[in-house]
Formats: sequence, structure tokens, C-alpha cells
Amino acid sequence: MKTRTETDSKKKVWFITGASKGFGLSIVKQLLCAGHFVAATSRDKEALARAVNRDESNFLPLQVDLANESSVSLALQHTYEEFGRIDVVINNAGYGIGGAIEELTDEETRQAFDINVFATLNVVRNVMPYLREQHSGHIINISSSGGFAPGMGWSIYCAAKSAVITLSEVLAEDVKHLGIKVTCVSPGSFRTNFLNGESIAVAENPIDDYRDIAEARRQYMKRDGQQPGDPEKAAAAIIKVAGEENPPVHLLLGGDAYNRVLTRLDALHNNIREMGEVTCSTDL
Repeated sequence: MKTRTETDSKKKVWFITGASKGFGLSIVKQLLCAGHFVAATSRDKEALARAVNRDESNFLPLQVDLANESSVSLALQHTYEEFGRIDVVINNAGYGIGGAIEELTDEETRQAFDINVFATLNVVRNVMPYLREQHSGHIINISSSGGFAPGMGWSIYCAAKSAVITLSEVLAEDVKHLGIKVTCVSPGSFRTNFLNGESIAVAENPIDDYRDIAEARRQYMKRDGQQPGDPEKAAAAIIKVAGEENPPVHLLLGGDAYNRVLTRLDALHNNIREMGEVTCSTDL
């Protein structure tokens, strides 16, 4: 007897982390409406099921601790056993963390990297055997425009998102001969729940000398509901890129991301050229 995916080979199997809110939830809902097969993860399976609010055979909600490699491995195994293959992986889970480096403890910093970086690595490491066997697949890692153009007071968050950008670039080179594609998505500011406090942590032990940074962060978070980006359009753009034969390694989303990153790259280019004589003077 043929599996559901064999019967409808035009529909892809998607594995999406951090799917109970934000981009992840928008992507899941759009994919299910289009008839695709979706395995979606959250720390709270029941909350995920309520958010998606669809009881369909092509939807597999999973409770996963992304910082635990065994939990990730079991989720991917469950997905493969349920649908017979995995076509697109979206590493969407993550959260913001604000504070100067001195303010953030080692534990706060490591927790941020656990979810923003090591969770992505856990998924990539454990999904690769399935994709290599298929000689196909598309890994989409969600970073941030802050990974290209870091902002004051967000050093740890931007460092983590920068790591996602770099590891995606190298991963794309490492796996392209296997028929596997990689895209790193770097959004700007979108009207998700990112700024409402659910997805941002701040230093538990603030230092008064950094009060200006803290005030700038508070003013930034007051922009909740005023962000220029439409998350439904972002979800549609990500789905569209996943359907391209030759998808880009980098995808910026939002006019603010476009302008911010180009300004940062221009400044970096000028800095490197200005220091060119000193740079090259160190050669033998």
C-alpha cells in the first residue's frame, strides 16, 4: 500500500521548529492550507495544537526539547516514519536576549546559544542522514538582520544570529554535491509576538552604568504592533523560496532589513579598504 506522500508526490514534507507562534505558526498554517505534510515542534505540544487549530492527517504536532539531541532525533525519526521522507527543514526556533555582555551571566548567555545556535545544529546533524539518503532536501535556517548588522545592547543575540548565518553559508557548500540546498533567512522587524515579552529575555542583573542601553531597549520594545513587516507575507516568501530550483543562500526579509544590511556592508567595505595598507603590510 502506498503512503500518503507517495500518493501525492507534489506535496512536500516539512519539519518546522518553533511553530507555535510567529513565523513558524504562519508557515505551518499556510502549508496545511496548501495540502502539504507538516511536522511541527514546540516545547508545549498542546499549545501548538491549539494555535494551529487543525485536526488533519497531514499535520503532526511534536513536543521537542531542541537543546536535547535525543529529543530532536526522536522527533525526526517520528516524522520520517509518519510521512516516509523529509523535504524541507525550517529551523525557526529562537528568542531575543538583551543586555550588555557584562550584565548577562554565563548561564543566560549559554541558554541563548543553546536555542538560537545549538538547537539548529542538533536538527541539522540529525536530519542529514535522511537527506543524504534521499539526495535531496532543503534546510532553511532563520537568522536575523541583526546577524549582519548588530545593534547596541543586543550583543549575545546578534552573535548567535551571526553564527547561524556563517554556519549556513558553510553548510551550503558542504552539502550541495549531495543535492541538498541551504538558505539562511534574515528578517527585519515584523509584527509577530517577538516584542511583546514572550520571545525576549533581558539581563536579570542589570548594571546602572548601562541604563542608557536599557532605556533604548525599552523604547524599542514599545514599538510592538508598529513593526513594518507582515509575517504572512514573510511566510509566503519563505515557502516560495523553498519551491525554487536554485534557491539563494541568503534571503533578507523586509525593507528595513534590506537598508540596514546594505548600510552595514558599505561601512564594512570602507573600513577594510581604509586599512588595506596596514593589512597587507604584514605579508612576508
